[in-house]
Amino acid sequence: MADGLGTAKQVGAQPDGIATMAHRGLTYPLGDPPLPGQAVTVAPGVLWLRLPLPMSLNHINVYAVRDGDGWSVIDTGVNLADSRAAWDMALAGPLEGRPVRRVICTHMHPDHIGLAGWLCARFDAPLVMTRLEYVTGRMLLADTGRPAPEDAVPFLRAAGWDADRIETWRREFGQFGRIVAPLPSGFRRMSEGDVIRIGTGDWRVVIGQGHSPEHACLWNEAQGLLLGGDQILPRISSNVSVFPTEPDADPLGDWLASLERMKALLPDELLVLPSHGEPFIGVQPRLDALIRGHHTALKRLERTLCQPSRAIDVFPALFARPVGDGVVGMATGEALAHLNYLEQRGRVSRTRDADGVDWWLATAQPRDIIDGETA
Repeated sequence: MADGLGTAKQVGAQPDGIATMAHRGLTYPLGDPPLPGQAVTVAPGVLWLRLPLPMSLNHINVYAVRDGDGWSVIDTGVNLADSRAAWDMALAGPLEGRPVRRVICTHMHPDHIGLAGWLCARFDAPLVMTRLEYVTGRMLLADTGRPAPEDAVPFLRAAGWDADRIETWRREFGQFGRIVAPLPSGFRRMSEGDVIRIGTGDWRVVIGQGHSPEHACLWNEAQGLLLGGDQILPRISSNVSVFPTEPDADPLGDWLASLERMKALLPDELLVLPSHGEPFIGVQPRLDALIRGHHTALKRLERTLCQPSRAIDVFPALFARPVGDGVVGMATGEALAHLNYLEQRGRVSRTRDADGVDWWLATAQPRDIIDGETA
């Protein structure tokens, strides 16, 4: 933990006298997370900061990398007063009053780009993103305040939503911009394999898909660091969802393929700097666990689909806790991601009834599914 307001504690990679924690094959070498406005130094010129989020996942980690006489910052938090105040403290404290030279966002979700426009305007700094993430973020900002699109209603009805739930969705549509400051009208593009020079270090862009369209991780091979965003989290698996904008998408297929590519690329001794949770060592067992977890969920789902079911009926097969009203949208999207994955591989079928509701059914014999294989 930071020693006090405006200071950062140097912990490095398991120096003498710093205890480490190990859990499920992962090692957490950095100790307690920083408080808002404080920072932990994870490597020379690389700071870990943490900002509050107004939800059950109550924080986001952001990072600052020394860039000449200033900083490049990676991800930003949401556009709320608490987050802006934390940035003000960090900029005056551990960032030493130095300017932000670049704002790099791993992807377009509000907790990652919420204050990107605010920081870019404040420091006249460019925004760096992948193209699909920038364009998707601009699209979602354009939805803010407009009426819910009626052509999305059949998608929700097909998933099993009733009239009351659809009406709630109509009322709550277009909330993206409530916690995202306007983005700059232009950006600097990063793509798979690009090498971004930040200060004296080179960071290679590694793209993941599934959680978002073109999620960027940044890998500093010389320092053994990976800025992992939401692609590789230590304790939870990122949401992978299907949306009305692309109802036949296969984001789970994209997600699993991305994890397999990273398994073939990334060395296990990396220190992963994630967006949620704590920095950890053990990228290979974590990738294995993420892949295994989804395949286990797919097997449970096929067992459930021995009898026809709607998307909203399969939540217990996929989630360890009850799905409340506040997360039913994400749960529905993730259920459909798993169902689309199985359908596109011939393992389930769906039939739409006269009310516009989709009923899903496994194509394998029940005994084959129970044995853990499909015919």
